[in-house]
Amino acid sequence: MVAILLATGFEESEALVPADLLRRAGVEVKLVGLDRMQVTGSHGITVSADCTLAQLDQNAVRMLFLPGGLKGVENIQDSPAALAFIETACTRGVYLAAICAAPTILARVGILDRRNAVCYPGMEEEMGSAVVDQSSPVVEDGHIITGQAAGSSFPFGLKLVEILKGRQTAEQVAHGVHYHGSF
Repeated sequence: MVAILLATGFEESEALVPADLLRRAGVEVKLVGLDRMQVTGSHGITVSADCTLAQLDQNAVRMLFLPGGLKGVENIQDSPAALAFIETACTRGVYLAAICAAPTILARVGILDRRNAVCYPGMEEEMGSAVVDQSSPVVEDGHIITGQAAGSSFPFGLKLVEILKGRQTAEQVAHGVHYHGSF
């Protein structure tokens, strides 16, 4: 299962486009509210979560995905429960995916040390010792996948599909939504 952690102020397109693409590929996706079931994003769109972080069976998570949105990222960084979940998932070898400002969360807890990654342009200073490659919208380094920004939501989501379901399934989903870019 993919758990998408939503905190108040998350970037809607960065969370929902990949969620949609993953579900089209047949992947079980849970929208996880950090501390509530109704979570409002950075552009005023309120989303109903499937569960809260406290209700989530963390052992069933195969991939943890953190969308950006500055306020959402700040709320995750301020949550000891969220940070513990991220660190435990990393220790367990769970895929970690983060887009836009969210890779800075992984950097702050040391998960991106000396790893290849991408983040929202201008946030490179917050990436610690990560090797930031701004020439690519999506960077995969082992079990960590990072995306650049909201405009990268489609290639990022399709990369997550490819990782979990294979290239052929990702290509079928891309064709089905008439996405013609690379991923």
